[in-house]
Amino acid sequence: MSSKEKLLLFVLACINFTHIVDFMIMMPLGPQLMEIFKISPRHFGFIVSAYGLSAGISGFLAAFFVDNYDRKKVILFAYIGFVVGTFACAFAPTHQFLIAARVIAGTFGGLLGAQVMSIVADTFDYQRRATAVGFVTTAFSIASVVGIPAGLFLANKLGWHTPFLVVGALGLIVIFLIIRYVPVLDKHLKNRREKPNPLAVITNILKNPNQLRALLLSVTIMLGHFSIIPYIAPTLVANVGFSQNDIYLIYLVGGALTIFSAPMVGKLADKKGKYPIFVIFALLSLIPIYLITNMFTGALWAILGVSGIFFVFSNGRMIPTQAIISNVVTPQQRGSFMAINSSLQLFAQAMAANIGGILIHKTASGYIENYHWVGYFCIIMISLSIFIARAVKPIPQSIVTNESPVKVS
Repeated sequence: MSSKEKLLLFVLACINFTHIVDFMIMMPLGPQLMEIFKISPRHFGFIVSAYGLSAGISGFLAAFFVDNYDRKKVILFAYIGFVVGTFACAFAPTHQFLIAARVIAGTFGGLLGAQVMSIVADTFDYQRRATAVGFVTTAFSIASVVGIPAGLFLANKLGWHTPFLVVGALGLIVIFLIIRYVPVLDKHLKNRREKPNPLAVITNILKNPNQLRALLLSVTIMLGHFSIIPYIAPTLVANVGFSQNDIYLIYLVGGALTIFSAPMVGKLADKKGKYPIFVIFALLSLIPIYLITNMFTGALWAILGVSGIFFVFSNGRMIPTQAIISNVVTPQQRGSFMAINSSLQLFAQAMAANIGGILIHKTASGYIENYHWVGYFCIIMISLSIFIARAVKPIPQSIVTNESPVKVS
């Protein structure tokens, strides 16, 4: 991997870092926000899902035009809008205003994940792609180690608005990095023979069972993953007496572990095969899912141990999944397909957060009931994803023989 490729991946990781912190910080702030705004877990679930719903809609609409533009221009436009939305969150005086601000952030943020993956797929061939994905996804780990703990510390000391102010300020720096270091990425425009019909984005997917299975794989994993995540912190605080001041430790430990595990998983997936590695980590992730949703002790060592392996195994199954999904389309269709994929993922995240909010119930004493049912739902979804992933096949190499990766210069 050249130094310029590493620099590009660093900028993409910075985009992911700020984007992920902005999205994830809402979940550990759950106990604080529910107390400040006097809202129920269901209402909190709607705040979380507002971002996903708006991002899903914008991502779906973007699929009709993103492949008509240089990927650098698209990601720069989307990131500027995301920063504006994040600053709006920082100044939200009520939970209704916060929902509106999350919609703004989500509308633009919905474009970011798909474009990051499209740039990675355009730049790195399939044999190196999981390694590149592993590098970019370390942003999740660093967000967990640095972003979330720092955000929670600032929220506890200076108010819940502060993390969004800091993310917005960091976003201004990232805008400069995008302008300066992301190259023009328009090879997909030069290689196509004619401008596609916008409706062809949908019809091409509907006619391709393999692409449909890839999208179903994304949705199934997100339904399982995000049905439990928004409620981990509120449930630990309410049910097992975990200190709200210690919530940052969950993200600190889990993120620190995945900083080391993510690159290794990426290299392992490139070497041993994407699907076998996905299956191993999907099965392993079922263990901490069950333990987290049936937690009966507030012992710090037990909670941090379980949450740590949850981070490692959940992150481990996502890396090969992203590589698998990115290789079911040609480069000319990739931006649109990944936008549809991202849109469906975000819809699924929003749906999952609401499913979790419907299943659980907060009693008058503050205890949160039925979280174990959310865990069982998650286990079913992740188990189902193993069978779906088996049927997702990479496009024949004869189709992409003439589509060499973009040279980063």
